[in-house]
Amino acid sequence: MSEAFNIIQFLRNAVATGASDEHLKVGHAPYIRKNGYIKKVAMDVLTKQNLDIATLEIAPIAKRDEILTMTDLDFMYEIKGCSRFRVNYNRQLGQPALVIRNIPYGIPSLEDLSLPEILNSIVNYQNGIVLVTGPTGSGKSTTLAALIDQITQKSSKHIITIEDPIEYVFNCNKSIVSQRQVGVDTASFSDGIKYALRQDPDVIFIGEIRDRETMEAALKASETGHLVLSTLHTNDAVQTINRIVNMFEESNRFLIRRQLAETLRATIAQKLVYSEEGKKRYPACEIMVVTSTIKDYINKDNTEEIYELLRDNSIDNMISMNASLANLVDNGAISEDEALMNSNDESELEKIFRGVYQGTRAYYE
Repeated sequence: MSEAFNIIQFLRNAVATGASDEHLKVGHAPYIRKNGYIKKVAMDVLTKQNLDIATLEIAPIAKRDEILTMTDLDFMYEIKGCSRFRVNYNRQLGQPALVIRNIPYGIPSLEDLSLPEILNSIVNYQNGIVLVTGPTGSGKSTTLAALIDQITQKSSKHIITIEDPIEYVFNCNKSIVSQRQVGVDTASFSDGIKYALRQDPDVIFIGEIRDRETMEAALKASETGHLVLSTLHTNDAVQTINRIVNMFEESNRFLIRRQLAETLRATIAQKLVYSEEGKKRYPACEIMVVTSTIKDYINKDNTEEIYELLRDNSIDNMISMNASLANLVDNGAISEDEALMNSNDESELEKIFRGVYQGTRAYYE
């Protein structure tokens, strides 16, 4: 018979080892994710009883009577003095499972995250939309938390966050921060944005834009003089623009492109690249700042031209993903092979290494 599984001690140990996520499922030993890689923990195989007891121990009090009969639920849990945790309870082959993301108390600065200095200027925007994009686990939430924390320290504003669930908890500092959780403090993302406009906001942070209704509300908020920050699961600026436009009916897309051209301020697409030598991950970022030229491309549905502009631009604080990867190589953070493995266009990156393209390679230097 396996030993009792102590979820609290397990989470404490996982945090101490530097894990970012934990995976618990029936019939398997626990797994953790560290530096982007999944690793099995040397522990006993988990039983359904282990998972049921663990779930009841960390579940919100209001859900404990029903959670074991549910199929999906997201919630937050906190171990005082250790960390906060975003928990997903789900079922796999009819059995309970937990996927847990560690949310540290401290909010790192942009410098701590080794992000480009240009991101410091984003906190000075007064209105419009700024989108941080990338796959799951690419650090989007942490980057946005760093941006919001910097606003609280530099400006006297009212910041409203609409999240599902709330992850980082912000100190007010010079600003007022109101954090609202979908399903607890507001019915939906779109409702949260609609009512936020009546709550005297300067900045609205939307945890994720998942559907057309949320996008419509975000566009409206940005048009009425607010700065909107959010995330999308897209890989680059062009994908981001196309994803937004394609949320709407074809008959409305001309107007949406015009609206987006006027409200979009910047996109930051990022991924975390693991360095085998450094035993850590570094952020690679594609940064698109919406200039008059890019506005024209969006209006005319010539978004593919943005790739060329990003590749060749060196004066508008923009950089392509390949140029960012090349900078990491130049600075000794990652190897050329690691950069190539993470590139969406390996042949172009190889040309950058050979000096065929210069573009924005030296932007961070």
